[in-house]
Amino acid sequence: MLDALLLLQPPDKPFTVEVIDIDDSADATLLARFDELVPVLFGDLAQPELCHYFLDEAAVRRCLA
Repeated sequence: MLDALLLLQPPDKPFTVEVIDIDDSADATLLARFDELVPVLFGDLAQPELCHYFLDEAAVRRCLA
């Protein structure tokens, strides 16, 4: 998903991606919340997820607009 996501990055609006490996995280809350959903993509952690399992290109483009 990460490679496909980076291909959607507009040249004039670069973004950063924070990858959190929940299996290596000491945060049991993350593992409990996302264990069956990984990978999960958020545009903003204060907003609902954009997608999980597979990249939703349309949702990402709406988020970037």
